[in-house]
Amino acid sequence: MKLIDEFRVFAVKGNAFDLAVGVIIGAAFGAIVTSLVNDVIMPPIGYITGGIDFTDIFINLSGGDYPSLAAAKEAGAATINVGVFLNRVISFLIVAWVLFLLVRQMNRLKRKEEAAPTAPAAPPPELLVLQEIRDLLATERNQPKS
Repeated sequence: MKLIDEFRVFAVKGNAFDLAVGVIIGAAFGAIVTSLVNDVIMPPIGYITGGIDFTDIFINLSGGDYPSLAAAKEAGAATINVGVFLNRVISFLIVAWVLFLLVRQMNRLKRKEEAAPTAPAAPPPELLVLQEIRDLLATERNQPKS
């Protein structure tokens, strides 16, 4: 039963929930970046390069001649998918850049929080009373006796 209790504490503590939220948001963000690369960034690049569709850039290892990557895959040909890899590299660079900017901003916010000076806490009343007693005793010792 101890293992089940430990798992319950772990799952309820928040770490697992935070991780689940991060994975879900990461998957959604990945879909957005994939669409950005495939639907927004790569078409203009293809247009500039003369209408090349980067997803159809592949090296055929089977010896046949195929007009597109989809046709080669349908025929079961062995291919090296250079264009798909290029799209994924661009997607990775976009995600890495966004995460860099996010972490950079979080670090700036943390530094601002750390830099804010806090006023020292007031000493407890007992300490103030003890300091008064110490000061009184010190003044009595320094006074000449008559």
